[in-house]
Amino acid sequence: MDQTTKPGTVNSDLTTKNPAVEPSPSIEGIVETAIYALDLDAMEEFYIRVLNLHRIAKEPGRHVFFEVGPSNVLLIFNPETTVHGHHLPAHGAIGPGHLAFGVAATSLPLWRERLTGLGIVIEKEITWPRGGHSIYFRDPGGHSVELITPGVWGTHAGW
Repeated sequence: MDQTTKPGTVNSDLTTKNPAVEPSPSIEGIVETAIYALDLDAMEEFYIRVLNLHRIAKEPGRHVFFEVGPSNVLLIFNPETTVHGHHLPAHGAIGPGHLAFGVAATSLPLWRERLTGLGIVIEKEITWPRGGHSIYFRDPGGHSVELITPGVWGTHAGW
């Protein structure tokens, strides 16, 4: 990388200097999604008890990781430990984020019943123009958690 290029930026001369550059390989999907919270114990309890996720890794005070479906991982980090980048590149975020979990359309009423039965406040429900539905609620870290049914985005996978 030359001295004038900032990390994460694309050198604008890349394609103009070499028009024969091959197309990039395809991305197969998002494998990891990271959110940040200070109280990892509360987050762990929530994602296990409320969403029935399977914990696959935990380092007290640093992170807790969950398997989500057959091919995704939810990473929950304490931003006070990851901002320093001791083992991996530094990362972190402050404030609530957003993540969405795909669910079958037929299970949405069951999820609504489960959430309200556990005392989880549903902030909003939306029916989208393509026919999908969303339920929004908060986790203990303040993140906006969404359950979405197929038809929200019109993707090839159905979402």
